[in-house]
Amino acid sequence: MDYKLYALFVLVFLANFGSAGPIAAGIGYAGCAALACACFAVAGFTFGTVTIATILASPALTACNVAFAKCEAAVMAMLVAPTP
Repeated sequence: MDYKLYALFVLVFLANFGSAGPIAAGIGYAGCAALACACFAVAGFTFGTVTIATILASPALTACNVAFAKCEAAVMAMLVAPTP
C-alpha cells in the first residue's frame, strides 16, 4: 500500500475528530473569571475574598455566582465541541 495514501487517509480520519480542546476552554474560563471579577466589583466586593455566608446574604453576589456557574458550565461544552 502506498504510504502517502495511507497517511492522507489517517489525516482525514483524525480531522473529523478535532475538538476545541484546552485552549478554547482556557480562554472561556478566563473570560468567565473576568466577568465574575467585574460583577463582584460592581457589587463592592473583591472576587475570591468573600465567604459563603457573605455571598448568600447578598443577592447581588448570589446572582454573580449563578452567572459564573452558568458561564463555567457553558465552557465545559467547548471541550467536546468540534472545531469548524
